[in-house]
Amino acid sequence: MSIGVVLLSAGTGSRMNSDMPKQYMDVWGKPVLYYSLKCFDMHEEVDDIVIVAAPEYHEMIRTEIVEKYNIEKVRAIAEGGKERYNSVYNGLQNLGPHDYVMIHDGARPCINNELLDRIITEVKQTKAVVPAVPSKDTVRLADEDGYITCTPDRKSVWNMQTPQTFEMEGLVKAFDSYMKEEKAAMVTDDAMIWEIYDNRRVKLVMGDYSNIKLTTPEDMLIISNNIKNNA
Repeated sequence: MSIGVVLLSAGTGSRMNSDMPKQYMDVWGKPVLYYSLKCFDMHEEVDDIVIVAAPEYHEMIRTEIVEKYNIEKVRAIAEGGKERYNSVYNGLQNLGPHDYVMIHDGARPCINNELLDRIITEVKQTKAVVPAVPSKDTVRLADEDGYITCTPDRKSVWNMQTPQTFEMEGLVKAFDSYMKEEKAAMVTDDAMIWEIYDNRRVKLVMGDYSNIKLTTPEDMLIISNNIKNNA
């Protein structure tokens, strides 16, 4: 069994109020991207990694992260696309064939071996797995004017995380179909493309509340503390 990783690092991080993309910002002397990359690189069941990034950062990633920190499993650095799904598609095309593929946000540095183990164990049985955590808040849906339309049962509301993990052959077919048909639906994660293709199901596994995505300056403090506490 072989597992590949597509590590997404093409975002601009406009909400961070910084000239530097958030995944390259410094946390305890290392770029945010380093932490998840190192976790994948050290995991015994991960074989290959493709990093997807804007072209102007390829050399920096290669010299200041991959070579500097002796990352061994990076096989390519692919070009990022206009949307997330474009970047994922580019990553898949550069990865080469594997049994399973894990797709992860480079701006989520706080993953760990235990989380990866849970995901890998489950995907062998179900073919499509997304880590998620139960929502701690009441979630309400609203119309375009801001009026509440309904309140979902909080017991059924989960916050999605990454790495989202799939049988690779099936995911590539789903992406090929989606890209060719140029469907009108705007997808926000990889599981949606898997679901759209032939109405396939995705299994949730328990994620980790510390596995947050760096989106705002406030998130940086939380992530910094999480990394320090797990050092």
